[in-house]
Amino acid sequence: MNRFSWFNVTSLTLGFAFLYLPMLILVIYSFNESKLVTVWAGFSTRWYGELFRNEEFLDAAWITLQVAFYSSTIATVLGTMAAYALVRGGRFRGRTLFSGMVYAPLVMPEVITGLSLLLLFIGLGMATGMLTVTLAHTTFSMAYVSVVVSSRLSTFDRSLEEAALDLGASPFEAFRLVTLPIIAPAVISGWLLAFTLSLDDLVIASFTTGPGATTLPIKVFSAVRLGVSPEINALSTILIAIVTVGVVTASLATKRQAIRQAREEKMGERGVA
Repeated sequence: MNRFSWFNVTSLTLGFAFLYLPMLILVIYSFNESKLVTVWAGFSTRWYGELFRNEEFLDAAWITLQVAFYSSTIATVLGTMAAYALVRGGRFRGRTLFSGMVYAPLVMPEVITGLSLLLLFIGLGMATGMLTVTLAHTTFSMAYVSVVVSSRLSTFDRSLEEAALDLGASPFEAFRLVTLPIIAPAVISGWLLAFTLSLDDLVIASFTTGPGATTLPIKVFSAVRLGVSPEINALSTILIAIVTVGVVTASLATKRQAIRQAREEKMGERGVA
């Protein structure tokens, strides 16, 4: 059976064109000389210079990075603890309620989450700003971290922990020296996922932000409502480049790790033989 039939090739071509052709057009027009994003007036990098001189965009980008870093770090700690409790805690009173509360943000509409958090902050008398945005992002991104870490813990060989306990390690030492290094890739993946979700969030941030804490997605959305500027194209191109470099780097690192593990397994088999 021919796996690369004309139907498959055509479907893949149309699918990739639908996904990536708009991005390609955006990148091309980010080097446009004209202020009109639909009229080509020659190659130029002026809008990149204008972007880096735009203090509003730079301030919004800095705030976004701070919020993403703090929220993803807190969410990783709390999400890992929640995953450990769900997978290793066994049967305890309120487990169903606890798991439902942990995973609820995954299916909850962002509008409901943002509005409920806004009402909570108002009820507590907290002024909306960077702190409230960070807490809001921690709330919904923690669920994603918990899912990623739970899937790794569920397939974890507990005999390794039991061996460490038999050798005199305390439960905390066994977790720190044995469990955590093994599940570290899942923890790092959860942190990266939470960081990405925080960078991309618009709805929840729009409810919980305040003066002086405008994130980059909110700034871009507000600017686009007045008309697409070539600076937006330049900013989007930079973000696409960063994501591309990150994906390629992660793919190469994963490939090298797989090759290294295959070599170690082969050397181990030769040693046994």
